[in-house]
Amino acid sequence: MLSIGGGSNTYSLSSPDDARHVADYIWDNFLGGNSNSRPFGNAILNGVDFDIEGGELHYAALAYRLHDHYAASRKKFYLSAAPQCPFQDNLLHGALTTDIFDYVWIKFYNNPQCEFTSKDHSGFKSAWNQWTTSINAGKFFVGLPASHDAAKDGFVPPRALINQLLPIVRSPKYGGVMLWDSYHDLQFGYSGKIRGRV
Repeated sequence: MLSIGGGSNTYSLSSPDDARHVADYIWDNFLGGNSNSRPFGNAILNGVDFDIEGGELHYAALAYRLHDHYAASRKKFYLSAAPQCPFQDNLLHGALTTDIFDYVWIKFYNNPQCEFTSKDHSGFKSAWNQWTTSINAGKFFVGLPASHDAAKDGFVPPRALINQLLPIVRSPKYGGVMLWDSYHDLQFGYSGKIRGRV
C-alpha cells in the first residue's frame, strides 16, 4: 500500500480537479497505470492508504478517481484510511462516506477522549460504535501504539487488549488490530503477544 498524507501538514489539494490529477499520478506511477518515472520500476502496489492529518477537504474526489481506475482494472486494488478516533474532527469524513473504502484503521491513540483505558471503556466504545455504524467500509481495525514509546498516549497492554478491548469490538465489521509502528513492535514484541487472539 502507498500511504499518502501523514502528520507534517505540508500538503493539500486545492480543488476536486487537483485531487483527480493527483489520483491519476498515483495510478500511473505506483499502481496499474503506465509512466516512464515509476519510482519502484515495474512493481505494482496493492492500493492507497489515506493518512490525512491536514490539508483541504477534496479527498472524496481523490478516492472516487482512484476507484474509477480500480474498477477498470483486472487486478484488485484497495482503498484504506487511517483517521484519528474523534469522529467529528475527521478530515476524511467526506472521503469515507463514499462507501468505497475496504479498510479503516482507526487510530485510538494521541486522543484521550476516545482511547481505551482499563478503568473506563466508555469513550472508546462510543467512538468505535459511531465509526462502525456511520461509515460503510469493508472492515474496521483498532489502531494502537505498539509500545509506550510509540505514541504520546493510548498504549493498551496486550492482556487488557485480549481480555477487555476485544470483547467490545468483535463483530462482523471488525478486521483486526493495526499497530503503530513496526520499529516499536520489533522492540516491544506486541504483535507476538496478541497474535492468534485478535
